[in-house]
Amino acid sequence: EVQLVESGGGLVQPGESLRLSCAASGFTFSANVMSWVRQAPGKGLEWVSSISSGGSITGYADSVKGRFSISRANAKKTLYLQMNTLRSDGTAVYYCAPGDRSTNWSRFASWGQGTQVTVSS
Repeated sequence: EVQLVESGGGLVQPGESLRLSCAASGFTFSANVMSWVRQAPGKGLEWVSSISSGGSITGYADSVKGRFSISRANAKKTLYLQMNTLRSDGTAVYYCAPGDRSTNWSRFASWGQGTQVTVSS
């Protein structure tokens, strides 16, 4: 059974940073491309970033490029998202999931609880 547990969210002011973590179990984490996906209030799921199984290839949505950094620790089965220079448009629930930017997220059925990020002054 796929289990994903996100953590690290919180309330921050614009310009501040947060580091999200995702603990994965129930599948071969090290063999999967992993992504962060977010859902802002009243909006649909939005892909944020992906990382290859070995960690050498990353991709970012234009809205976060240069400010966010994705990484992974396969030995710990953990995915990370370092978020710097946060803006109000970063307010969302953040989820991790196996998949890449082309994944049809509406068909993914094993979401974790997500972690809430609120950026507000």
